[in-house]
Amino acid sequence: MSPKKLNFETALAELEALVERMEHGDQPLEVSLKEFEQGIRLVRDCQRALETAEQKIRLLTDDGEQPLEAQPSDEDETVHRE
Repeated sequence: MSPKKLNFETALAELEALVERMEHGDQPLEVSLKEFEQGIRLVRDCQRALETAEQKIRLLTDDGEQPLEAQPSDEDETVHRE
């Protein structure tokens, strides 16, 4: 397979298909080794994409110090008055 830039979803789908083919165990050893190598590349690509997304989330949530929390709407709040 030629090197190309895949988005996360495409890389994950290719990885899942590759794993499914390898689980059947009916491929020659050489093909399995090549697919294993491709799988390692896909896993690393997915990890990098997830790390990049995590960094963006940290930047958007004030440097990761406190995650954004959903603010309750007026309907969600219960006010007890006596």
